[in-house]
Amino acid sequence: MVLTPGNGPDGGTVMGQAAGSQNPNDELPPPSVVVTNEHYNRVVRLMEKNIPVTLAFDIQAKFTDPADSFNLTAEIPGSNPNAGFVMLGAHFDSWTGGTGATDNAAGSAVALEAIRILKTLDLKMQRTVRIALWTGEEQGTLGSRAYVKEHFADPTDMKPKPEHAKLSGYFNLDNGSGKVRGIYIQDNDEIRPIFESWIEPLKDLGATTLTIRATGSTDHVPFDNVGLPAFQFIQDPLEYGSRTHHSNMDLFDRLQANDLEQASAIMAWFVYNTATRPEMLPRKPMPKPGAGRGRG
Repeated sequence: MVLTPGNGPDGGTVMGQAAGSQNPNDELPPPSVVVTNEHYNRVVRLMEKNIPVTLAFDIQAKFTDPADSFNLTAEIPGSNPNAGFVMLGAHFDSWTGGTGATDNAAGSAVALEAIRILKTLDLKMQRTVRIALWTGEEQGTLGSRAYVKEHFADPTDMKPKPEHAKLSGYFNLDNGSGKVRGIYIQDNDEIRPIFESWIEPLKDLGATTLTIRATGSTDHVPFDNVGLPAFQFIQDPLEYGSRTHHSNMDLFDRLQANDLEQASAIMAWFVYNTATRPEMLPRKPMPKPGAGRGRG
């Protein structure tokens, strides 16, 4: 058995995320237990003094085949069936320590609220708006990768499928419960003047930043990897990296309702503008087969 410390904060927070390979064909790892730093350090001190330590655990672990997972999708039909569509989304699977409130029930709730805003206002949009809640993100963006491969292109051969030409853009939220402060342009500098005009009315909400930087490790990356405009919002970190990300403290109490409302309005605004813009959003050159731009 492997015993490891909580990988970060103290005060009872445990961040445990080393669980072996994500490939079900690989050999299973030995049983692993993550304990708080204080408890782990006590064990270490006792062992350094040659004092025997006995630990007792009741471990009932099982490997769940990711093939049993699924994505959730829904649409608001556009007024012009030939105008294509815009997507928004977040992943709804979570880590095991808590309930996944900030990672990523927050993003899922924001995407759903953005759809509710657009639907309730009965806005006329020429493009269809499609929401997707992804599964398997924590195992390596499995849900979004499978969707992109089925609907848009296989990154190993980069041969576009019919829907590839119809997607104007994808907007993702997956960095906790904090306010949206801007958006990553994802190395797509042609999008800058468009997003500058869209973000101008949002300054009173605190969203002011556009960065050319590309960010990874979430569900916009599979889209970007096949040449589709895909973006992640910049958020206040709050306690995401220091307390709630993949920890036993990722609970409802850590959500900030006002921040989630602000994020929902901003996501709805970007989606609405994409759905009503006469032209499709500009794209970067199609990558070469197998040349992914970022870690999913």
